[in-house]
Amino acid sequence: MTPREFDQLVEECMEIIPPRFRRQLSNLVFLVEPEPREPGLLGLYEGRPRTERTSGHAFSMPDRITIYQGPHERLAHGDAELRQLVEETIWHEVAHYFGLDEQQVLRAERRRRQRLRRLRGL
Repeated sequence: MTPREFDQLVEECMEIIPPRFRRQLSNLVFLVEPEPREPGLLGLYEGRPRTERTSGHAFSMPDRITIYQGPHERLAHGDAELRQLVEETIWHEVAHYFGLDEQQVLRAERRRRQRLRRLRGL
């Protein structure tokens, strides 16, 4: 997949963020990079979570969520799995933006997958 195609995929996958949360995203940029500095990363949130912000935060540099193309493509077996993996990564990093630590994010992801399975009747 070309970098431009992957950028488009990430943009499409951002729809995974429910509107009620999307409206709360502020002073945040999403970036796509080919590879992480640390092996094993699919995405990275860098910044100050919303739960720790003060009124002066609006005047600071934006927080960043970086999605890494290479690891996603190596892990995915096909386009559908790539899309799902990118959606999950976006969801995971946005959860960090909203102040969840790694353990809380993992628990929330398990609950979310269980709800999706129930909705799909699996």
